[in-house]
Amino acid sequence: MLTALHHNNDSVFRLSLFQEFPTLMHYQSFGGYEALKQALTGNPVNIIETLAAAGLRGRGGAAFPTGLKMQMVRNNAEPVRYVICNADEGEPGTFKDRFIMSHIPFQLLEGMTLAAYAVGARKGYIYIRHEYPEVQDTMRRSIAAASAAGLLGKNILGQEFSFEVEIFSGAGSYLCGEETALLSSMEGKKGRPRLKPPYPTQYGLWGKPTLINNVETLANISMIISRGASWYRSLGTSDSPGTKLISLSGDVARRGLYEVPFGTTFREMIEEYGGGMKEGGSIKAVNIGGASGVVVPPWELDCTLEYQSCQERGITIGSGAVFVMNESRSILANVHNRVEFFLHESCGKCTPCREGLRQAGRIIHRLIAGEAELSEVDNLERYTRAMQNAAFCGLGQAAGNSLISSLRYFRQEYEEACLDSTQRFERREVTA
Repeated sequence: MLTALHHNNDSVFRLSLFQEFPTLMHYQSFGGYEALKQALTGNPVNIIETLAAAGLRGRGGAAFPTGLKMQMVRNNAEPVRYVICNADEGEPGTFKDRFIMSHIPFQLLEGMTLAAYAVGARKGYIYIRHEYPEVQDTMRRSIAAASAAGLLGKNILGQEFSFEVEIFSGAGSYLCGEETALLSSMEGKKGRPRLKPPYPTQYGLWGKPTLINNVETLANISMIISRGASWYRSLGTSDSPGTKLISLSGDVARRGLYEVPFGTTFREMIEEYGGGMKEGGSIKAVNIGGASGVVVPPWELDCTLEYQSCQERGITIGSGAVFVMNESRSILANVHNRVEFFLHESCGKCTPCREGLRQAGRIIHRLIAGEAELSEVDNLERYTRAMQNAAFCGLGQAAGNSLISSLRYFRQEYEEACLDSTQRFERREVTA
């Protein structure tokens, strides 16, 4: 649905193989910008109502209802409003937004323009991480092409609606993927999270109401406006309509980016889309949701990709990253990698995150070195719970997800690494 543009499932693949740059003409040949032409002749509120009826939710991880967020911005008395596309994509193992901007940039720009018309914004920004220089170049060229064609800028398509888009390059901070830290960064301040409320929809960029959505979210809008809410709800499930881009990596035969309908099980993603395990291996664990996601065993893979189902099973969909591990992988090494990542990316503003990650990293290092005791595993869980409950922002709250989930399902591996572990002693006896 999303990556197929409008009609042909092979169109994106032909685009990536045969065209150096995705052209506006190519996008329009598949119905691109028809949704905008249709919308600009009607009431902007119709866009919000259609998206709400379709059940579109944010694809950046929070899954907040898109129509509701737009309505919150539109309801403000302040006339100056902004639309920001969050393209920071710093979640390890996630590469969906890069694909969208590289292959269907005009679909993203049309979605942003529709969103701006809906909320009454005249200015938009795409916040792109600086590690994506080629993507930034593609988006700049696409903005220029759309502007030259009268699809951006003043009096778009001859209507009394103007909207301009600029690129803002991030400086490499994972934390700036959090919307309030992103705003601080754009305002020239330290990229640190702000206290909420007020929310960006009320008090955003330079104190003005601001709509912030992920790349994948905005890229869905034109398709929904063009085909309608009923069509969108024919995909996926009643609880979670539509599709989701999944960044599949690890020990699978076919790693890559896949668009799957909601309702697909994680096992189907691995077996049918990913071609199963490479070299005949077996699944030991799967990391779902990126570094801030959870680590689950094979028996949890029959869970469907649905917000309610995943919530009931304690699985975070997040940005859609799925990393598959075979039996040769160490759970401790995997979790240690994630803790070190968050320790490096933490801004250090709040004690639970700053000190909790430091202590968690120290204990896991001792476990890997075979120097820890069983009591330290209990402390590891205690520190992680404190982070989840008391950290200031989403980074600290989610940083312990892989730790807690791996302790839940693979605690034996932690305990076997301890000096005073009975299992470790018995294993030594058998070896001797």
